[in-house]
Amino acid sequence: MLQTPYKKKKPPYSTSPHSSLPTAKEKNQKLQQKKTPKPYPSSRQMGTEDYTFPQGAEELHRRHHTVEAPQPQPFLKSLQYSVKETLFPDDPFRQFKNQNASRKFVLGLKYFLPIFEWAPRYNLKFFKSDLIAGITIASLAIPQGISYAKLANLPPILGLYSSFVPPLVYAVLGSSRDLAVGTVAVASLLTGAMLSKEVDAEKDPKLYLHLAFTATFFAGVLEASLGIFRLGFIVDFLSHATIVGFMGGAATVVSLQQLKGIFGLKHFTDSTDVISVMRSVFSQTHEWRWESGVLGCGFLFFLLSTRYFSIKKPKFFWVAAMAPLTSVILGSLLVYFTHAERHGVQVIGDLKKGLNPLSGSDLIFTSPYMSTAVKTGLITGIIALAEGIAVGRSFAMFKNYNIDGNKEMIAFGMMNIVGSFTSCYLTTGPFSRSAVNYNAGCKTAMSNIVMAIAVMFTLLFLTPLFHYTPLVVLSAIIISAMLGLIDYQAAIHLWKVDKFDFLVCMSAYVGVVFGSVEIGLVVAVAISIARLLLFVSRPKTAVKGNIPNSMIYRNTEQYPSSRTVPGILILEIDAPIYFANASYLRERIIRWIDEEEERVKQSGESSLQYIILDMSAVGNIDTSGISMMVEIKKVIDRRALKLVLSNPKGEVVKKLTRSKFIGDHLGKEWMFLTVGEAVEACSYMLHTFKTEPASKNEPWNNV
Repeated sequence: MLQTPYKKKKPPYSTSPHSSLPTAKEKNQKLQQKKTPKPYPSSRQMGTEDYTFPQGAEELHRRHHTVEAPQPQPFLKSLQYSVKETLFPDDPFRQFKNQNASRKFVLGLKYFLPIFEWAPRYNLKFFKSDLIAGITIASLAIPQGISYAKLANLPPILGLYSSFVPPLVYAVLGSSRDLAVGTVAVASLLTGAMLSKEVDAEKDPKLYLHLAFTATFFAGVLEASLGIFRLGFIVDFLSHATIVGFMGGAATVVSLQQLKGIFGLKHFTDSTDVISVMRSVFSQTHEWRWESGVLGCGFLFFLLSTRYFSIKKPKFFWVAAMAPLTSVILGSLLVYFTHAERHGVQVIGDLKKGLNPLSGSDLIFTSPYMSTAVKTGLITGIIALAEGIAVGRSFAMFKNYNIDGNKEMIAFGMMNIVGSFTSCYLTTGPFSRSAVNYNAGCKTAMSNIVMAIAVMFTLLFLTPLFHYTPLVVLSAIIISAMLGLIDYQAAIHLWKVDKFDFLVCMSAYVGVVFGSVEIGLVVAVAISIARLLLFVSRPKTAVKGNIPNSMIYRNTEQYPSSRTVPGILILEIDAPIYFANASYLRERIIRWIDEEEERVKQSGESSLQYIILDMSAVGNIDTSGISMMVEIKKVIDRRALKLVLSNPKGEVVKKLTRSKFIGDHLGKEWMFLTVGEAVEACSYMLHTFKTEPASKNEPWNNV
């Protein structure tokens, strides 16, 4: 038996120099101490020190707290609470409580149309900042819009159309101050790749264009539906690792495809995988145009240099922002004065003047092409939504404000639905344009309106000036933008922190680069879901021990200094118990018991008597889990052991009570609020009776 630490006894008399005898007050205190029962020792004394147990089980029971089941709720009320927590975790209706009708109307208007939230407070100072930001992002949006439209195999003018109407819609419905709306390279590439499998853009451009509008419509319907029904958590299945790998792979593919423009090739593969692209490039070396190659490399160097300069000197962010438009102007002037189009340098050609024509009648809702439009819209809509919300949240975090993800989904959906009726294709919030908007000092979504007005002015008066813009400059602009999406530092960070996340990231990257954009996305999502299912079906279990000189019990692997309590096995279950993991947990718990019995037998310690299941992390349990608990209880009983539960959650207690597991199998007296209390009770039984674990006829159960 281990010895109790020596404690120096107080003298039975006063140490005051004025008296050598105890005072009346001291006598009363001493008498009161004799009447007061000794407190039961804390669990930190259990495995390491000797102590005296209380005279009866009543004292021990008095010290322990009872585990209570939550009050039963009517089914409809419980269902209402579950729906609210699932679909309305932010409780958007909180602001409407205790408000009169007129106030509720104003609040509702501000909630559904966020422009009424910031417009009343708008002032001239804000407008100056938004004006500068809007003009700056317009200088980037015009060349990028033309470039990305070509990437989607669409007429370049659609890139300008898509930078005019959607930003106006977002300014009314969007909740982000920094998001700059427009087309994006990845969605453009995905649109072109998926539609080109069904329709050749060169042979039937009209049908291809109508399919692009229809796909945009279905993408908008999906995005708006997710926001209206508050199902945005679906987008969360695209994990950070998935997005990093997917975006990096798509950026690599997009950059390689621009070799067509750099070398001035007229015929090129429709495939997006790297092998097909490189085969197409190097099988046509006799078609390479050195003039186009020199021009492309020169402008690419210029764009990358300005980008590097702006990164090193953040105050000069506008240098990189203006570089694409500067490249377009310089390239157009160079072609115009040197007649480079006669020497193999391809140019954009004529762009139609005027604002967006209506395209609602062009949407296709008949077979056999509608299925292609639906599939393209759903996939591109999810990708665009994930990118836009991620970008919006990132910049909101920098400025310390919150954006409503469901409002953003509705805004993205409505701007794409309206865009599909006004000759626009898929738009979202691109990172590069939003970063420029943020660095330019935007204050509100008014910067999107300024950008739209600048694009409108371009559509009305300046489109003829783009006739001589060389395609090689557009290719250089795309490559420069795409290199910023290959985030190798994030991949290295994933490798250091979580190898499985790195595997997901690289799977997405390899799938996109060597397969296709769709294959990479499917592979990455499949691996992420497989990991989720693996975590659910194979939850962590561990043995817990006591931290010396404390009442804390922790995983013995994580804390090697912790010590197990003789005769007691404490097991931690680190997940809800469902049908998917019930069988595994049953086998794993039995295996823990077998291993502990073997260890005790070899070491000669006290025989195993009690199994304590720490259920702190078990938030829920289903009927399969309850059946598993019954089986575990029977196995433990056959081995003459006793099952004890520690800190079961309210939902778990409620279901175990309704299933009569507690009343018919376990007994309410064998549930405790903490591991410490469970260990105290089990240790009391071990030291007091020194027999087999208590049955329902033993004194402890009559307390």
